[in-house]
Amino acid sequence: MLRIFRAVPLADKVLFFFMLTASLSGIFVVREALPQAADVIVEVDGRPVRTAPLSVDGTMAFNGDCGEIQVEIKNSRVRVSEAHCPNKLCVQQGWVSRGVIVCLPNNVVVFIGGRGTGTKKGLDAVTG
Repeated sequence: MLRIFRAVPLADKVLFFFMLTASLSGIFVVREALPQAADVIVEVDGRPVRTAPLSVDGTMAFNGDCGEIQVEIKNSRVRVSEAHCPNKLCVQQGWVSRGVIVCLPNNVVVFIGGRGTGTKKGLDAVTG
């Protein structure tokens, strides 16, 4: 293995270490550039019905297509604590601190987003 490394030209070694450093530093740059999750936005049938700060603990109830769904915020995390849908996959997802919880049978979507993002869903951190 050491013989292979010695056979590589100096310019290739410099390029390799530059690319490695740029890749690792990109992790920290992206983390700082993305907004921190600060709000919970609940949509029913594609319309936003409630926005609440993620830092304030509480419980909210909404009426979906299959019945009532309860959303709980605690310790800067959110979960669907109760839902009247067949599989209850939204309840089984448990606590999340970022991302989305979807209850398809009820047509309820719970977004965890940054302050001021509203319900802009056109672009994300990956697509720019």
